[in-house]
Amino acid sequence: MSLRDLLLVLSAGIVAGTANTIAGGGSLLSFPLLVALGLPPLDANVTNTLGIAPAGLGGVLGFRHELASQRSRLLVLLPISAFGAVAGAVLLLLTPAHVFSRVVPLLIVVACVLLLMQRRIARTLENRRRHRTWLLRTGTLVSAVYGGYFGAAVSVLLLALLAVTVRDSLQRLNALKVPLAGAMNLVSGLVFAFFAPVHWVYVLVLAPSTLVGGRIGASAARRIPDQPLRLVVVALGLAAAVWLQVSH
Repeated sequence: MSLRDLLLVLSAGIVAGTANTIAGGGSLLSFPLLVALGLPPLDANVTNTLGIAPAGLGGVLGFRHELASQRSRLLVLLPISAFGAVAGAVLLLLTPAHVFSRVVPLLIVVACVLLLMQRRIARTLENRRRHRTWLLRTGTLVSAVYGGYFGAAVSVLLLALLAVTVRDSLQRLNALKVPLAGAMNLVSGLVFAFFAPVHWVYVLVLAPSTLVGGRIGASAARRIPDQPLRLVVVALGLAAAVWLQVSH
């Protein structure tokens, strides 16, 4: 890796980690950069998954106060996230990438629509807590499979799901999505570490920079009111959908 490439990956890691913690979509910067630097798409995907996983730890440290009162939610959703991520990682290793990537843009657009309509849908589900719980757990599993397969914008899907199914402020839900997305990246990354073509030199540069970015992102997200944060997430999600559609 040249000095120029090192600086590019380092900078991309900080920005991607920050974006992931604020709203999501950070991988849409780091993943294309790895491809542009010469890594095959599959190699770039698995390398990026491992490299960006520490952003979750940085975000958790930054959001520790918001997460302290949500332990019961984490105890339920973290195992689901881990299981789904393993399934997604295995799916990536066993099936052609184009099969799943064709539906990814549509999934992200749906997530953006859900997030925009979050308040209306939440009112509709006001008296149907059982249905909301089922949707939350099933949706987390589906998001985790997607995250294990190709994690770009998984945070957008998660935050949209949480906003629809959990009655809480968007700030606290944004904090909750950080360890869930981080667990998905970490667990699928461990699978890739043993069975996929990981380029470790890039991981060693991305990992600490995304950790720093995750910590920065937590501080920035806390200062953004709910509605602007919602619009930021939607903008990043739609950009992700367009990029994925064009690239495939």
